[in-house]
Amino acid sequence: MARRSFASIRGDLDLMHHLKGYEELIRPWSPNIYFEKAAPLELEIGSGKGLFLRKAAMEQPDHNFMGIEVSLRYAMITAAKLCKAGLKNAISVNADAAKVLGELVPRDSLEAVHVYFPDPWWKKSHRKRRILRVEVLQMIEFTVRPGGKLHFWTDVQEYYESTLELIAQHTTLEGPFPVEVEDDPIVENEIENDSADLEKLNPDCFHTHFERRTRLNHKPVYRSFFIVKENKNEGAVQNERD
Repeated sequence: MARRSFASIRGDLDLMHHLKGYEELIRPWSPNIYFEKAAPLELEIGSGKGLFLRKAAMEQPDHNFMGIEVSLRYAMITAAKLCKAGLKNAISVNADAAKVLGELVPRDSLEAVHVYFPDPWWKKSHRKRRILRVEVLQMIEFTVRPGGKLHFWTDVQEYYESTLELIAQHTTLEGPFPVEVEDDPIVENEIENDSADLEKLNPDCFHTHFERRTRLNHKPVYRSFFIVKENKNEGAVQNERD
C-alpha cells in the first residue's frame, strides 16, 4: 500500500526545544536538561511521525520521553507535533538508536524502551540491519533499570518470532508477556465492516500510525513486553560509559 506524502511543517514553529541531533546530546549523559523537570525516562526507537510519543507524553506527564528517529524528516514531523501540543516532557532526536544506546546511555538509566513496527528488512541478506539484533537487545537490557520494560510490536510474524528467540537466547529478560489492548468498539465495527476512512478515523484510537494502517487492512499485530530482571546478566554489555 502506498504511503501518504509527508505533512508540511509550519514555518513559524520553533523546534529548538523539541528537536535534537546526535551531536547535540549532552556528554556525559544528562537527559533531564532537555525537560522541564527530572523524571523517569522512556525511550522510543523509531518514532516515525510521533503518534505514540505525543500520546504517551500527554497521558504520563510524570515521565519524560525521548523518541529516536534515523530519518531527519520524520524526526522533524514528530518534533513539530510535540511543539504544537505544548509538551515539555518529550523530545525528538535525529540519530541512530544503536549508537545512542551503545555510546551514551548508562546502565540502569531508562524506565522503558519502546519499539513499534520496526523496519523488517525483508531480504535475508539485509536482516543484520534490523534494529532488534543481538547487540541492541543486550544494550537495551543494560540500559533499562531492573523492573523496567521493553515493549515490542510488529505486524511481521517472522520478525516477531525470531526476535523472541534472540531475546530468549541472548538476554535474561523475562517474557514475553501479552499486551491487553482496549479497542474502541466503534472503530472495531468500522474496521470489521470495511467502513473506516483512514483519513478521518481518529488516530488516537491506535498506538501508532502504522498500527492504524495495519489494522485497517485486516492484518494481525503481534504485541508483547518484557521485564528486566533484578539480577540481570552483568556481562550482557561491557561498554564503558563516560
